[in-house]
Amino acid sequence: MEKFLYYSPVIITVVIFLIQQRIVVTPEQLEKKHREILKDVEDKFTTLNSFKDLKANFSEMKDKIDKIYDCLIITK
Repeated sequence: MEKFLYYSPVIITVVIFLIQQRIVVTPEQLEKKHREILKDVEDKFTTLNSFKDLKANFSEMKDKIDKIYDCLIITK
């Protein structure tokens, strides 16, 4: 324990330096950054459910276009 007391000024100085240089982050800062990252991802990318719905809609539109094309060919 006496060794810690002897080196305590150095330990305090190093810890303060690490905090000032933002090498060590607090859980609060980490949570804030996490929210920012989630917001950026939400803005830039779509969800898997939305993608599947859009894909199903394209498939339905393709079927309808094929039916219209078939009707046009048959009437000629």
